[in-house]
Amino acid sequence: MEASHTIPASSGSAAETPRRGFFFTASRMALGAGFALLGFAGCLWTLGIGRFLVPNVVNRPPNRFKVGRPADYPRGKVETRYKEEFGVWVVHGDYRGKPQIYALRTVCTHLGCITIWQESERKFKCPCHGSGFRPDGLNCEGPAPRPLERLAIRIADDGQLEVDRSRVFQQELGQWQDPDSYVSV
Repeated sequence: MEASHTIPASSGSAAETPRRGFFFTASRMALGAGFALLGFAGCLWTLGIGRFLVPNVVNRPPNRFKVGRPADYPRGKVETRYKEEFGVWVVHGDYRGKPQIYALRTVCTHLGCITIWQESERKFKCPCHGSGFRPDGLNCEGPAPRPLERLAIRIADDGQLEVDRSRVFQQELGQWQDPDSYVSV
C-alpha cells in the first residue's frame, strides 16, 4: 500500500497572514510614494521648462541721460553724483590744452574695478591694484595699461549735456579727437 501524503490545509496560515499584510501594505505605500515623487519631479520639470518661456528682465538705467548745463560745471570740476547709478564721471577739464567737458567711465582699464575720485590728490584711483588716472583720464600710475574710456556727450536741444553710455571712445585709438567724445567750452 501506498502511503498517502496529504498537506494540511492550514499550514502556518495564521502566522503568515500578518507578514503578508505588512508586505502588501508596505509595497502599496512604496508605490504611492514613487508616484508622488514622480509627480513632484514632473512639476519641477514643467516649472523648469516654463522658466525658459519667460524673458529675463534686467532693470538697467538708460544709456542716454542728462547731467545738467555746461554752466553747472566750473573749470576743474569732477562731478561724482553719476558714479553709482550710471558709472560715469563728468569732468570739466583740459585735454591737450583745450578746455572740454567729457564723461569718463568709472571702470579701471586694468581688471575692471570701479575707480574712486580722490579730490585731495586730484586723481582717480583704483582700489584694487593702485592704478591712478589724471582728471583727463590718462593713466599715470599702477598697472592700468591704458587711459579711462570716454563716453559720448553732447548738448541736447534743451541746452543740457546728454551722456550716451552706448558709445565708447578710447584714447589709444585716437578716438578722443572725435567731437562726440567731448563738448568744447
